[in-house]
Amino acid sequence: MNLYSEYYRGFGADLNKIAIEQEGGSNWTYLDLHNKSGALAHKLHDLGVRKGGRVSVQVGKSIEAVALYLGCLRLGAVFHPLNPAYTLSELRFFLRDASPDLLVCRPESEAEMSGLVTELKIPSVCLGVNQDGSLLEGLNAGIDFETVACEQDDAAALLYSSGTTGTPKGIVLSHRNLEANSTVLVKAWGFDSGDVLLHALPIFHVHGLFVALGCVFMAGASMQWLGAYDPVKARELLPKSTVMMGVPTYFVRLLADPEFGEQDVQSIRVFISGSAPLLAETFEQFEERTGHRILERYGMTETNMNTSNPLVGERKPGTVGPPLPGVSVRVVGADGKNLEFGEIGDLQVKGDNVFQKYWQLPEKTAEAFTDDGYFDTGDKALIEADGYVSIVGREKDMIISGGLNVYPKEIELLVDQWPGVIESAVIGVPHPDFGEAVVAVVVMEQGCELDENAIAGSLKESLANFKLPKRFLVIDELPRNSMGKVGKAGMREMYSKLFAD
Repeated sequence: MNLYSEYYRGFGADLNKIAIEQEGGSNWTYLDLHNKSGALAHKLHDLGVRKGGRVSVQVGKSIEAVALYLGCLRLGAVFHPLNPAYTLSELRFFLRDASPDLLVCRPESEAEMSGLVTELKIPSVCLGVNQDGSLLEGLNAGIDFETVACEQDDAAALLYSSGTTGTPKGIVLSHRNLEANSTVLVKAWGFDSGDVLLHALPIFHVHGLFVALGCVFMAGASMQWLGAYDPVKARELLPKSTVMMGVPTYFVRLLADPEFGEQDVQSIRVFISGSAPLLAETFEQFEERTGHRILERYGMTETNMNTSNPLVGERKPGTVGPPLPGVSVRVVGADGKNLEFGEIGDLQVKGDNVFQKYWQLPEKTAEAFTDDGYFDTGDKALIEADGYVSIVGREKDMIISGGLNVYPKEIELLVDQWPGVIESAVIGVPHPDFGEAVVAVVVMEQGCELDENAIAGSLKESLANFKLPKRFLVIDELPRNSMGKVGKAGMREMYSKLFAD
């Protein structure tokens, strides 16, 4: 199988149907996507990429970038998307670890990247958001490309996550993983060819790349395309859409407009939220204002989607619904035994949606799976008697800010290097816009003061903006338990009102 072949079947018989409509730009039909992805597959092959080779991509959001993703699939190559906000120091690790056959970067960052790609001996081309860049030079969209046959367990994508150590892990997702999840979601969320998805999500992330695009392509639906989320533009496009997917921040920002209400959502059949916990308060305010109960679901990079509140049936605020068809979930205690309904423990999942391995990390892969094949998510959860799952916390201290993952250890290592800092603890606290805000709690040497502007400026050289602490709090000592472990849970509670009105 090849995931693209499954997408292509979903496109439908009329390839002249509009697949993507972009504001102020040309519309793309399914035939356009097919031809451009084929031309890009040819170009990648000419640049030395072969089946199983990795293509690292750090570009802005564009339809050409979608065609590049599809071209990688058609060639049997492994698509490795990277957040455009990553700095050179962050990219060095990803590129060294992934060892790609090709890097595709932005035209505006090509000069800056030249030293790094020379150092790592990686060929590179560029792709811009305005139909520009060396990747597009010499394309012959009239030449068809025969999609490469793949095994269902062949790698289709490589994305990086991380644990509390701060060392990122490459997550290998297969053609079967992505196909199985998209097929289930199309049915679970009622997608058909008449749907129009408001696509405002980034496409370097599971949510916008695999969930959103997968549902549209498998159903032969259409998209309204936003290069970046803007609540004003989103509100303008809602009357032309039937579905909106977003992180909780998107819905909070819509509600911030006092004029937003029922008149804007007459054509919408469902709002879907994920990538971060949706506050019950947001759920209730949105229903009061629009009459819509947001459908919240739960997934992660290693698994795509695991559970979902139902399209038809009760959507419970504060829960992520029952497991999706084909996905098994369970909650176990410290002894590995299943817990009773309502008891909090470690959430484990199993299904065709679950990844097979961490890239070049066999020991980490073995640690992540139980003897009977369940993946340990690292999340704390409970399952109610009716099957609904509630995520109550994270065993790992990962922060989700604006729908993006932030790993405290990575930031702590940099903060601890600052002159006068004895130690630090980075936590996430509730934020009305971002869901969670990054906060650094710092212990200073006696007689030293922390210059917040200076340390923030220094961190900006090494960290993407979404990882930067919103606040630095200086305290005498970090709270610890009897084993010496820093009590981050207590600090999160202590500073939970830091950004409250």
